[in-house]
Amino acid sequence: MAELIEAIFEQLSEHWSKIVSAALFALIGWVLGKRKAAQDWQKREFYDRLNISLNLLQDGKLKLRTLNETLCKSVFPNSQAAQAVIDAAKKTTPENPILDLPKEDYWYFLNAVLNEISEQFAAGVIREDLGMSVVSDEYLICLTSEADGGIRMRKVRVLMIKKSLLTSLPEETPKLERETHITRWQTLKKLAAAYEKAPHQFLSIFISQ
Repeated sequence: MAELIEAIFEQLSEHWSKIVSAALFALIGWVLGKRKAAQDWQKREFYDRLNISLNLLQDGKLKLRTLNETLCKSVFPNSQAAQAVIDAAKKTTPENPILDLPKEDYWYFLNAVLNEISEQFAAGVIREDLGMSVVSDEYLICLTSEADGGIRMRKVRVLMIKKSLLTSLPEETPKLERETHITRWQTLKKLAAAYEKAPHQFLSIFISQ
């Protein structure tokens, strides 16, 4: 036992500077992480989170329904892809809420989101394959981060909407469940215009239920 203790102290004496440095860096990382979390909370910025919401129009009223919310790193294939999405979200403006990502890479980002959504609605696909009665329709998904001042929290938002609705939005503003939802209506109008000019920023998905 004495020899073991002596060996341990010998190792510590040889490597104490490395141990102290590692502990110091760990402490600095923890402090910076806590400070960053506090700053994000104060500014209501949660860019590491991805919110998937369904946007629908029923009886003349705009309705927003969250389908899922998770971490970006849980959806995108690797940390570099997740960081690219986060960085793009930070650069959106009230005039352009759509994430500005490389055109040649856009499909890969949207396909990762498609996989997340498809998993949630997989039961409908199985029912359809079994010949059971289902209802299905085509939806479009788009990566956004609304930057308007009325937005309570900044985060990455996947907007999901029926293709037939996005391509034929009414001119007049619909009834709103909340006054702040006017921002979403304005966003949807921008998405409708973008779909005609930059369809690569959208991906089609068929939902069966």
